[in-house]
Amino acid sequence: MGMADIVPGVSGGTLAFILGIYERFIAALTSFDVSAVQLLLKGQIKKLWQHVDGTFLLCVFLGILTAIFSLANLISFLLETHPVPVWSFFCGLIIASLPMLLKKVQWSALRALLFVVGAVFAVLVTALTPMHNDPSLVLFFGAGFIAISAMMLPGISGSFLLLIMGMYAPITAAVSNLEITVLAVFALGCISGLLVFSRVLNWALHRVHDAMLAVLSGIVLGALLRIWPWQVEGNLVTPAQYAEVHTESYLLIAVITFILGGALIQLLLHLEKLFGTTTESS
Repeated sequence: MGMADIVPGVSGGTLAFILGIYERFIAALTSFDVSAVQLLLKGQIKKLWQHVDGTFLLCVFLGILTAIFSLANLISFLLETHPVPVWSFFCGLIIASLPMLLKKVQWSALRALLFVVGAVFAVLVTALTPMHNDPSLVLFFGAGFIAISAMMLPGISGSFLLLIMGMYAPITAAVSNLEITVLAVFALGCISGLLVFSRVLNWALHRVHDAMLAVLSGIVLGALLRIWPWQVEGNLVTPAQYAEVHTESYLLIAVITFILGGALIQLLLHLEKLFGTTTESS
């Protein structure tokens, strides 16, 4: 999830959705409630840890933070120097997962319409033009709130929204330079977004489960437009047109990385089933 969140156009929520941990992730975030505070005040730490699904959240956030601090510079470098294989890899990863996502929904005419609405919404978001500004600490807080909310939506990239707001470069610079004050304010915005927006999603998943899944699946599909591998100054082009500008289309390596992305998600799904079966049998 962390690796995906670094890339503008790819959502960590997509990975959570694909791997089957999305609903557990949202439910765990909403468990930080009055009951959790009461358990904390009573000193019942073990019960509090179980109440908030602490082990699960610890694993998820350790993975996200590890990826952000270890891969942020590498992925930013690869996006600048080798964008086609990076985008192709994520395209393969997401496309390979789509059939599984669609199987989770019991389809009806209304849910099919919601699927289309989700796809159109994602296309409109990805068509927005990035802004540029000189950010203040308030903007860092707002950026954290918005980006983390987007991260929880499959198909909507928190990094891309940061790019649109002109906050992507300042935040990646703050991570690279370990600007503690800026990162603390950004983290506070992220925590606020998690606590607020996760409750909205949890309500929707409990009240209108299949309709929500249909919308989320549509968002995942529509967001693929943003990560089309061949782009020139933000415009989608064919491999041949890309070669006219960059002397090469990189078609072969794009196909290879696309296959690797699809293979990786299938491997992760296989491991999830394997460990899930092992856990149930034990």
